[in-house]
Amino acid sequence: MSKNILLVNPWIYDFAAYDFWLKPLGLLYLGGLLRANGHRISYLDCLDPRSTPMIRKSGKTPKRHAYGHGRFFRQVIDKPECLDFLPRSYCRYGIDPDIFREQLGRYSETDLVLVTSMMTYWYPGVFEAIRIIKETLPGTPVVLGGKYASLCNEHAQAHSGADWVVSGRGERQILEILRTIFGEAILFLPPENDLDALPYPAFDLLGHPDQIPIITSLGCPYRCSYCASHLLHKTFIRRHPHRVADEIEYWHRNFSVADFSFYDDALLVEPDKLIKPLLAELKKKELRCRFHCPNGLHLRAIDEELSRLLFGAGFKTIRFGFETADFRLQKSTGGKVENEELRRAVIHLRNAGYSPDDIGIYLLCGIPGQKTADVAHSIDFVLSCGAKPILAEYSPIPGTKMWDEAVAASPFDIRREPLYHNNSLLSCRNDDFTYEAYRRLKEKIKSPSQPGGMADEI
Repeated sequence: MSKNILLVNPWIYDFAAYDFWLKPLGLLYLGGLLRANGHRISYLDCLDPRSTPMIRKSGKTPKRHAYGHGRFFRQVIDKPECLDFLPRSYCRYGIDPDIFREQLGRYSETDLVLVTSMMTYWYPGVFEAIRIIKETLPGTPVVLGGKYASLCNEHAQAHSGADWVVSGRGERQILEILRTIFGEAILFLPPENDLDALPYPAFDLLGHPDQIPIITSLGCPYRCSYCASHLLHKTFIRRHPHRVADEIEYWHRNFSVADFSFYDDALLVEPDKLIKPLLAELKKKELRCRFHCPNGLHLRAIDEELSRLLFGAGFKTIRFGFETADFRLQKSTGGKVENEELRRAVIHLRNAGYSPDDIGIYLLCGIPGQKTADVAHSIDFVLSCGAKPILAEYSPIPGTKMWDEAVAASPFDIRREPLYHNNSLLSCRNDDFTYEAYRRLKEKIKSPSQPGGMADEI
């Protein structure tokens, strides 16, 4: 007998949040799998920027970009006591809790609720959603999964209020929970290493999505010291490029979706095996789509041919992970790219048609022991190459290679309190890399002087 299962995407509680093509992809993949097992699936999105009740209540609609990104609804709320020292407004991003309660009331026949989670320090919004679910749908089991649940599993087990906390991939675990609670037989469970065997995510539950995230792989062949990819996905597995193109065509032709985002950690790795055949297949299909890569692509694969293919295929938002121009830090953090590789890649991208502002280069700032001059030098180098530097504030993640170093360097108790992982805090700042130094770096990026001079001014 099939069950009524409700998927919930909770709020973000933070000092700042912006919708860079965010969608709860893992949760919606589970929705597709549960449908394939005969269950009835519903979805509530606490972040919904198009919520009609919220638009009526607030009298405005969050500003959205034509490419499918934009602002969330925003309400200033009380800060957690441990964050009182930071003189910034703390906000709930998403719909009003009363609207969420009213929507939940329509699902009184729900048998099971699945709640996802993202950043470790966004857990207050997750806890609030679970608390309201428990009040509104008493007795209904709640399962929590996602990044926070996986990376801070003990914290989630102890404090979230969920009945079940799932760590890592949830396909098999969710079906086993249904069998444990309700005696539901597992009708369909694809092989774990065959991503193409999974049903498409339940994006139809979004109504008319303004964009859709597409995943071509899980995991990453690199082991960068600051990154949790290998913790969330133990092995690196890929889809077939033609199956990826088929999915893009499906959402484009059936739901008129024009914007697609890739959050893969390794989209460009071994380009002959995935990205080049994918682009060739998309060209055959003659789709009018735009593509966005906000997660930080690998620069090493960028050459003249790939640059031309990306530009011709409609890759509008391209961001690359460079992290630092300091050779020592490059080696210690993972060694996935070197300075000359960045310089050559930017030349190829510029020749293909991208402008300097199109080529965003992430620079990691605030890692343990980092000096302000290191970041300033990296900014100068990116500018000298003809690209756009983007500061990515370091957030310490439990279980990564850099974690023990971060625990020793941080003035906060990051081991016990995930709120201190918040990148707004500069959790591993030091006497040299201070809030003020960081502010000056941000200002310099907004109105840079001649490339080559910033490091001398800091």
